Amino acid sequence: MTYVIALPCVDLKDRACVDECPVDCIYEGEDQLYIHPDECIDCGACVPECPVTAIFIDDEVPPTWESYVAKNRDVFQSDKPPGAPKR
Repeated sequence: MTYVIALPCVDLKDRACVDECPVDCIYEGEDQLYIHPDECIDCGACVPECPVTAIFIDDEVPPTWESYVAKNRDVFQSDKPPGAPKR
C-alpha cells in the first residue's frame, strides 16, 4: 500500500506535503507532484497537509480518479521520471 496524488494537484503543485514527508518520496513532475511507490513508507504525514485533498491511499482513491494510481506508478518507470521539488 502506498499513497497517491490525484487530480486536484494537477497544475497546482502545492508543496506543503513535500515539507512533511520524512523520507522525501514526493517528486515534482511536469503537471503535478508524485509519490514514489517504492519509497513511500505509508506514514500519512502528507495527507493532512494537502490543501486540496489530493492525496489518498492507493486502494482508497475515488473511482473517478483511479487512473492516477497507475499514473503515479508509471511516471517513475518513464524515460523522464520526476525530480526532487525545488525547495
